[in-house]
Amino acid sequence: MSNSADSPGTGSTGSPQLRTPRFRPVRILTVGVFALAGLIFFTSFNTAKGTDIRTDASLLRLSDLIQERSRKNKELDETNAGVRDEIEALAQRDGSSTARDGKLSGLEKSTGTEKLTGKAVTVTLNDAPPNATAKLPGYPEPQPDYLVIHQQDLQAVVNALWQGGAEGIKVMDQRLISTSAVRCVGNTLILQGRVYSPPYTITAVGDPKKLQKALADSPAIQNYMVYVNVYGLGWKVTDDGAVTLPGYSGTVDLHYAKPVD
Repeated sequence: MSNSADSPGTGSTGSPQLRTPRFRPVRILTVGVFALAGLIFFTSFNTAKGTDIRTDASLLRLSDLIQERSRKNKELDETNAGVRDEIEALAQRDGSSTARDGKLSGLEKSTGTEKLTGKAVTVTLNDAPPNATAKLPGYPEPQPDYLVIHQQDLQAVVNALWQGGAEGIKVMDQRLISTSAVRCVGNTLILQGRVYSPPYTITAVGDPKKLQKALADSPAIQNYMVYVNVYGLGWKVTDDGAVTLPGYSGTVDLHYAKPVD
């Protein structure tokens, strides 16, 4: 095909023709992305000031605040228990009826607010060593989640003990009641406003043989035992003989959602 005036790069006289610059949004977008990336890097550097953000003192302060709140909640529980004892003493001195006292005593026993003595079994769960490896052939090398106690493990033990006929259960140093919730956040247990670290102990008053059988029959605990045998998670069951569980000392008020007016 012969050249013509419409051919790119030449004019009607055949001399070179300069291209007219075109507006290309892609170039501007690229420049904007690099500028934004530079701003992010500068902001991160300015925030860190040459320190490791993950180990910043603010995280340590948060941990201290959590521990302080846990200690304060324990003090409030102890104060609440003392006030409750004073109220009971005043009620008895006031000459309350025997029938009413008997009814209240029965309610306190079923709700877990008074001490409970009897034969008990204690279960202790603990994290595996950080350098644990698979002890049996055919199993993969452990992931971090394999080596720590999870909320489901604690709940499995508590549920099995209730199913085994436990009259009362204590987790760490606190008595469980119907509204108690066993929750884990990271590698810590949060129970009724207080924070605990492993090893975790769960003590139940009841028939030791029935309690231990319920533990052995629990499918969830059978699954946990696989990790005990393969990766070294801690598991210990002891027959404690006669034990006295403390009464629940926290508030018994129910907290529930209310509709917005």
